[in-house]
Amino acid sequence: MKRNFINRGFAAAGLISLMLATAACGSNANGANGANNGNGAASSPSPSASQAASASPSASESAKPAGGGETLTVYLNDFDEIIKPMFEEATGYKLELVTGNGAEIMSRIEAEKGNPHWDVVWMDSMPSIEGLSQSGQLLEGYTPANAANLTDFAKGFVPANQSYYPTGAHAASVIVYNTEAFDEASAPQSWADLADPKFKDAVGMADPAVAAPAYPFVAWFFESKGMEEGKAYFKGVLGNGTRVYPKNPNVAQALTGGEIKAAALQESNAYALKNGGEPIGIIWPEEGAPGSVRVAAIQKETDHPEAAKAFVDFLLDPATQQALIDQGEESYFEPSVTGVNPKADREPNAKLVVAEASFASGHEAEIKQWFADNAVQ
Repeated sequence: MKRNFINRGFAAAGLISLMLATAACGSNANGANGANNGNGAASSPSPSASQAASASPSASESAKPAGGGETLTVYLNDFDEIIKPMFEEATGYKLELVTGNGAEIMSRIEAEKGNPHWDVVWMDSMPSIEGLSQSGQLLEGYTPANAANLTDFAKGFVPANQSYYPTGAHAASVIVYNTEAFDEASAPQSWADLADPKFKDAVGMADPAVAAPAYPFVAWFFESKGMEEGKAYFKGVLGNGTRVYPKNPNVAQALTGGEIKAAALQESNAYALKNGGEPIGIIWPEEGAPGSVRVAAIQKETDHPEAAKAFVDFLLDPATQQALIDQGEESYFEPSVTGVNPKADREPNAKLVVAEASFASGHEAEIKQWFADNAVQ
């Protein structure tokens, strides 16, 4: 969980406002409530969270949401502070959340392989979820009603077997720098600059074996350059004194504490620092920022298939994604559905480049092991 930079009181107040707004719009099963967050982004009628639970007859027959208190277990690495009350209020299903970083969640899923305790996994680690798909652990062939809302960019991440769906994408890393150490012209401008001797011992990044978005970040280099050239690139970066921290909040802390002067940092952390008044500049490299795609997938043997489908459909509702952007902690991301406004201060021309899921999944163990053998902690 990345909770270091958002005022929880603000988030809680915002959540209460959302719940009141949802109630005001009516939680009827006819949907089309278009729950507007106040900025008009989701003002057009759209399939609603209540519709997501339409598999239950009661949802279409009364004002009460479906679900009847059935409990769904979701493994996730972010948005735990907001998604539970939103989903429960909208559908009547109950959520049990299990949170952790990417490595923790995937280790738990692997340990439970013979007896899964999870119904849905929702995480910004598409390569790992692709691995679950390839090993036959995911429900296939499901088309959420709200999949019709997917943007053209997001549609490209839906696998042919429809075993998971994208709920947003963000820069796994942008370049950030301490403005007391560099100005915009002297700061690193490109990913190649991280290996430039003039930035020796100045840079930090998150560990791809621990932080969920850090692996999609490094995977893009290995795919675009080829495995050997990818290793050569990161050998140059790490050989330049780049420090590897467990997670992005650790990188941010090192940056503000003066341990490093620049970093490859997840965009939500970068903007949180800047908005918090820290002396931080953000650069989106011209070649693009490697992106991490957050996806949701249903466990094949789930005992709660309708609730699980309702949850995935809920995540593809424009009103839900707008709420995540307006009030969530990891709020800087490109939505996967139309009718949603990203953060106003996010780079309007943000260019995300994403490693192909099958490549990233197929080389995940090799790349992570390579980093474990070569990184300086």
